[in-house]
Amino acid sequence: EVQLVESGGGLVQAGGSLRLSCIASDLTFGDYAIGWFRQAPGKEREGVSCIGSSDGTTYYKRSVKGRFTISKDNAKNTVYLQMNSLKPEDTAVYYCAADDRIVAGCPLDYDYEYWGQGTQVTVSS
Repeated sequence: EVQLVESGGGLVQAGGSLRLSCIASDLTFGDYAIGWFRQAPGKEREGVSCIGSSDGTTYYKRSVKGRFTISKDNAKNTVYLQMNSLKPEDTAVYYCAADDRIVAGCPLDYDYEYWGQGTQVTVSS
């Protein structure tokens, strides 16, 4: 059974940094596009960043570009989201998701097949 487990969330002051990790089991990470999504209270889930399976194409939501960096370690079946210069509006539950049906790139407006349970990120002002 495929499982995705996020970790690395926490409470941080504005301007601080966190690194989220997403570890996958029972799948070949290199075959999957991986996305990071977030959902704040009372808001819809939104795509934050993603990385493609074959070419490693990355994509970032405009509001996090230049502050967040996604990376992937296929040998460790792990995807990271380095988050710098955090802002209170980044507060949300962050989820990673995986899908092997995506041929190219990594769309964020897509219903990924597998999801983790989420990790809370809280940025205080």
